[in-house]
Amino acid sequence: MIYIGAAIIGILLGLMGSGGSILTVPVLLYLVGHSEKVVFAESMAIVGIISAVAVIPYTWSRTVCWLTVLRFGIPGVVGTYFGAAAGLMVNPLWQLLTFAGVLGLAAWLMLRRQSNPNDEKVSSDDVERPSSQQVILQTLKIAGEGLVVGAVTGFVGVGGGFLIVPALVLLGGLKMQRAVATSLVVIVLKSMIGFYKYQHGLAEAGLSVSWETIGLFSIIGILGSFLGRAIGQRMPQEKLRFAFGIFLVLMGVFVIYQELSKLNGS
Repeated sequence: MIYIGAAIIGILLGLMGSGGSILTVPVLLYLVGHSEKVVFAESMAIVGIISAVAVIPYTWSRTVCWLTVLRFGIPGVVGTYFGAAAGLMVNPLWQLLTFAGVLGLAAWLMLRRQSNPNDEKVSSDDVERPSSQQVILQTLKIAGEGLVVGAVTGFVGVGGGFLIVPALVLLGGLKMQRAVATSLVVIVLKSMIGFYKYQHGLAEAGLSVSWETIGLFSIIGILGSFLGRAIGQRMPQEKLRFAFGIFLVLMGVFVIYQELSKLNGS
């Protein structure tokens, strides 16, 4: 089950540019059995490594929008740092309940979004040149979204691609494939700073991550990411998105049940 979970993490990242960390936290917590704070740090490292490799083919094909990486990624890194700092100071129960809420939000985003012709017809390269005021307004919106997403995902130890991709499509005007590629770069940046902050906090508490676990999950996840990208080029995205949304709902309910059971048991 652990190996299957690691493979699915990579497949989801390669398939949709998101979703890997949503599985990483529950797999490390409930299957591997690591403590909560350690899991959040390991999740950041694993998803960051897998995303760094998964984005290579997109970089070769020049699919990544580097301007959007700057406008969304830099504020996202700042938000991630402070979100991780806050996560180190609170009870893990609140982090996991927040994580369950993030799962619900991700499911809503996946399930509500129907096929949109703008995904294929509108991009920053295809539309008319916006005015300087529109550019500034759009940049502020993207930066604000990046800051908020970074703070939330840093707090619960996830990459946040499930929030980044819709934001890049709706606010950044990117096609779906470009949004996925750009999301992977942003995830790498956010995961690096989030892992650094969690690692620093763990060291102060006398805890440490398992590099063997990180390495194993990363290798299996990397292989899965290439498989996911190949599948994504052949399967309808809307059906995948719907199935993933349902899965997120079930996962969120499971996390809430597990944590509340622990609370009642104590």
